[in-house]
Amino acid sequence: MSEVHEAITAHIQKQHAVIKRFAQLEAERERYIDEAVALCQNGLPFTVTKINEITKEMNELAKHGGMPQRKYVTVEMVKEYTERLTKQGGTK
Repeated sequence: MSEVHEAITAHIQKQHAVIKRFAQLEAERERYIDEAVALCQNGLPFTVTKINEITKEMNELAKHGGMPQRKYVTVEMVKEYTERLTKQGGTK
């Protein structure tokens, strides 16, 4: 009986670690998106490389942990989002 309990505990701990890492990556991804939007708003060059590197890692975790997949971000997506923000008179 104790082996079953230990196996369940180990599984839960592993799932918790995956969820915690996913949340950390989500925050980091959002930070890079914010940076890209800010650069775009100021007419400066930007890249989505870091965003998509994190997205790839998140999607790998999602395969094993039941979290939602994230979309890869394109330069056009950032530009379109920035335009919408500008039309609304706001910033991210």
